[in-house]
Amino acid sequence: MGRLILFNKPYGVLSQFTDRGTEGARATLSGYIDVPDVYPAGRLDRDSEGLLVLTDDGALQARISSPKHKMPKTYLVQVEGEPDAAALEALRRGVRLNDGPTRPATVRRIEAPALWDRDPPVRYRKSVPDCWLELTITEGRNRQVRRMTAAVGFPTLRLVRWRIGTWEIGDLRPGEWRSAG
Repeated sequence: MGRLILFNKPYGVLSQFTDRGTEGARATLSGYIDVPDVYPAGRLDRDSEGLLVLTDDGALQARISSPKHKMPKTYLVQVEGEPDAAALEALRRGVRLNDGPTRPATVRRIEAPALWDRDPPVRYRKSVPDCWLELTITEGRNRQVRRMTAAVGFPTLRLVRWRIGTWEIGDLRPGEWRSAG
């Protein structure tokens, strides 16, 4: 196995080393990781946080990111509202999205995790409760977790990827990385 890096991607950072967008200079991986020839295995949206695996091993990159390998990815998800048993069961069965049904997810309600502060902070509304879920999927469609929670009536407020396969974010702070291989 080649080089393997675990990175805690901060909110607002693109999961790539250069910004080819038209929005002006946005934060990229190059502002945090100065290691040659490593590339992200999969993506995290700009407004998502947490574990990103980078490697110089193309075969490993494909195993991590390709849905055909069904590598589990676990997220800590803060949702607006308090999902009932029916909403959680719908996620467990798989929900229909505009690009087809999802595979079943593993999901459970959890206490609010002890996470770092997010900048900018999540918008709180006194009149609308929120709660946290631990959700594991074996796919990686564009904005999949956000679309799944919205499909069952509970929009995502904050999304933190905590684990990919056996790799976990552990005590990495936002913007920090460590070698794992």
